[in-house]
Amino acid sequence: MATGTSAPAPAEAPAARRDSAAPRRFWPLALAILPLGLLALASWYGRHTRPSADEWCFIPQVRDDGILGLVSTFYLTDNGRVANGLLVGLYTKFPVAGHQWYGPVSGALMLGLLWALVAVLLRRARVTVPRGVPLLVAAMVCAAFLLATPNTYKTFYWPAASVSHTLAPVLCAAAAIPLLRGRGRGGRITALAVVAGAGVFMGTLSEEASVVSLVALAAVVLCAPVLLAGRLRRYARVWALAGMAGVTAGTLILITSPGSRNRRTRYDAESVSMLAPESLWGSLVAYREILTIVLGTWQYAGAVAAGVLLGLLARRESGRERVLLPPRPGVVLPIGAAVLLVSGYLCTVITYPVFGAAVVRAERTWNDYLLLFVLLLTAAGAFIGRALRHGPLGRRGGGTLAAGAALVCAASVAGLAPPLMGLGERMEVRAAAWDRQDARLHAAAARGETVMPYTPTRVGLMLEPFAANGRRTWPAQCVADYYNLERVTRGG
Repeated sequence: MATGTSAPAPAEAPAARRDSAAPRRFWPLALAILPLGLLALASWYGRHTRPSADEWCFIPQVRDDGILGLVSTFYLTDNGRVANGLLVGLYTKFPVAGHQWYGPVSGALMLGLLWALVAVLLRRARVTVPRGVPLLVAAMVCAAFLLATPNTYKTFYWPAASVSHTLAPVLCAAAAIPLLRGRGRGGRITALAVVAGAGVFMGTLSEEASVVSLVALAAVVLCAPVLLAGRLRRYARVWALAGMAGVTAGTLILITSPGSRNRRTRYDAESVSMLAPESLWGSLVAYREILTIVLGTWQYAGAVAAGVLLGLLARRESGRERVLLPPRPGVVLPIGAAVLLVSGYLCTVITYPVFGAAVVRAERTWNDYLLLFVLLLTAAGAFIGRALRHGPLGRRGGGTLAAGAALVCAASVAGLAPPLMGLGERMEVRAAAWDRQDARLHAAAARGETVMPYTPTRVGLMLEPFAANGRRTWPAQCVADYYNLERVTRGG
C-alpha cells in the first residue's frame, strides 16, 4: 500500500521542476520590455515632429512635381543621391503626417531588421538561447544606437538625416541576412542579388554608409580564413565582392551625376580638398574628439551588458558543426575594431570639407559607423559572457553574473530615459507653436496675402529661417513656397 501511494511522486517531480523553471526561462523576455518600452516612448514622441530645414524645400517640390520630380532634382541639381531622393519623396508626399509617422515606422523597421540579424547569427553559429534573448539584444542595440547619441532629434526624428545616416547603416547590416539564411543554389543566388542591389541603392543613398560598407566587405574578403568557418568562406568572399561591386556602381552613378558636380563646385569654392594635408590632419583631430565623446557615453554599456547576457545564456547545439564562427572567434573583435577605426576616419575625411571643424557637432554623420561600434560592443560582451560562463565565477555564480548584467541593462535604459523625455517636452512645445503659425499662414495665403512674418520655431539645433539674428535667411523662400506666399519676413 505504501508503494501504491508513493508511486506518482517521481512522475510529478519533473512537472513541478518545469513549472518552477518557467519564470527563469522567460525572464530575458521580461527584461526586453525595458528597452522596448523606451523605444515605444521615443516613437510616441514622433507625433510632435514637424518639418524644418531642408524639408521646407522638399515638401513644396513634391507637392508640385511629385516624387519623381524630387528624384530628378537630386540627380540633376542637388547632390546626385537618387535613392535618397526617393526615400525623402516617400515621406514628404504626406507633409506633416509623413514626418509624424517616420519615427515610429523607421524605428520598428530598424528593430525588426536587427532582431532578424541577431536571430540568424545565433542559428548559424549553432547556439541556442532562452526565449527573448535575441529580442533583448536587438532592442538594447537599437536603443543605444538611436538614443545614446548627443542629438537624438537629428538621429531619429529628422527624416532627411535619418534616411542618410541612421536607416542606411541598418539596411547595410540587414543585407547579410540572406547570406546567412541562404540554402542551396537558389538561396545563394538570391543573397548575391540582394547584396549587389543593396550596394547600388546604398551608393546613391549615403556616401558615408557606402564607405563603411566597402571597408567592412573588404575585411570579409581579406580575412575570411580567420573570420569564418570553412564551408562559408569561399561563398562569403564572392558575396562580399558582389556587394563591393554594387556599392562601386552606385557610387559611380552618384559622382558622375550633374547634381554631384554642382555640389562639388559649390563646396570646392568654399573649402580645401579632402585630400589636402590640412584637411586630412583636421579630420584626424576631429575624429579623435568624436571618439572621445562616444567612448565617454556610459549608456553604451547597455549594449555590452546585453552581449554578456547572450554569452552567459548561449549553449552550443550538440552534434552539429558550426557554419559561421571559426575555432578561435576572438579574432572578430580586433578585425572589427580596425574596420571601425578606418571607416570612421574615412567618413570624417569626406565630410570635413563641408563642415570643417564643426564636423564634431554634426552628430548625425557619426551614425554611419556608430552602428558598427554598438554591434562590436555587443559582440565584446558576448565573448566576455562566454569566458565568464566557462570560468570559475560562471561555474559558481552564473545567476549572479546574469543578474548583474541585467542591472546594467536596466541602468542604461534609465540613463537614456531623462534626455529622451526632455526632448519630447521640447518637441511638444515646438509642435504647438508650429501648428499655430501654420494655421495663421495658411489662412493668410487663403485671403490673398503675399508677404507674411515668420517666427522661427527651433528644436534639436535644427536650421530655421532667419538664424544668426536674421542674417541667415535660408530656407525662408522655401517656407514662402510651402504656404504659396511670395516671401516671408522675420517675425517677432
